[in-house]
Amino acid sequence: MGVGQSLGLPQGSGPHQVGCTDVMADHTREGSFFRLYYPCKPEEGVEEHPPWIPKYEYVVGMADYMSLNKRWCVPLLNLAFGSFRVPVSWNAPVIPGRRFPLIIFSHGLGAFRTLYSAVCLAMASHGFLVAAVEHRDQSACATYHYQKGPPESPHDPLHEEWVHYRRLEQGEKEFKLRNCQVHQRVEECVRALDLLSDINSGKSVPDTLQCHFDLASLKDCVDLQQVGVMGHSFGGATSLVALVKDARFRCAVALDAWMFPIENELYPQVRRPVFFINTESFQTTDSVDKMSRLLAACSPSRIITVLGTVHKNHTDFAFLTGALLSRFVETRGRLEAEKALEITTRAALAFLHRHLDLEANFDQWDALVEGKGDDDVIPNAPSCLSSL
Repeated sequence: MGVGQSLGLPQGSGPHQVGCTDVMADHTREGSFFRLYYPCKPEEGVEEHPPWIPKYEYVVGMADYMSLNKRWCVPLLNLAFGSFRVPVSWNAPVIPGRRFPLIIFSHGLGAFRTLYSAVCLAMASHGFLVAAVEHRDQSACATYHYQKGPPESPHDPLHEEWVHYRRLEQGEKEFKLRNCQVHQRVEECVRALDLLSDINSGKSVPDTLQCHFDLASLKDCVDLQQVGVMGHSFGGATSLVALVKDARFRCAVALDAWMFPIENELYPQVRRPVFFINTESFQTTDSVDKMSRLLAACSPSRIITVLGTVHKNHTDFAFLTGALLSRFVETRGRLEAEKALEITTRAALAFLHRHLDLEANFDQWDALVEGKGDDDVIPNAPSCLSSL
């Protein structure tokens, strides 16, 4: 953040005002749960901006994921982050009479559906529907679904059932766990796409959360010929596997993808374009080699590196932590968070323009896809890679 700037999430950089709502269809763990960002109609009067942390249990989950003392650190985390709001219009009506391209977004390890609000609302402000899935594979710091009451009390209301982050057990192989999780994550991304396809066709979908957003208003608003998948870290790996599992995903944007969970046998099957937007300090030689194999198999794929950035630059923490805390947990690099988001958004838009056949003029940023046009971007990987 610049000197003297207050902490908070930035407004979307595109021409559209952004609305958002939460969607949970089927109250069980096997249902679909995501936050939907979308271009909305400007509203008169006072807008409702949703809290960045939807429920207190997510603060507990963050402390647990970071192995912090819950007694002391949960109140401190809540004090630090609990008052932030997302600069979107909660449950505002979607712009009618238009079809919008769709992005399914997958979060990283230990995250949850609202932790990438900055990049998701930025994409929505440029005319995308963005469904940020909250994964229930125990890779989120916390998530929830609902359960019915006992059979003897059939009229009891549904109650929350929380799913917590799962740590590796002693002697357990991490690849086995993460590989299983990445495939469940893909299933959840596909379920979100299926649900939005049903809504788009006019099928009635029950609103478990009762958010007072009219899902029927999304009928004929989704352009199902222009669907991409996007994700950060573990979500980046999820986006790659999704390309193999469902042909409706035409391309992927992988933000600092964590390549470890993907089995080697899957790489030759990735035949659709992938755009790797890497930070300067996270990737290893092995990971970049795997990315390069994908580029060799699919020539439209690209790798760029945004200089002066760290792994958490793609998360909202880059905007919500002060200088002292940022140094302690490395939430952003030397490049201004706003500039890093601008590069990421513009590069992603230009890549999606190429491969989703979009009508907007996002090709004005084509040079970024090639790692050119800005001194803070280079093609491929930096010469010095992480030793992780």
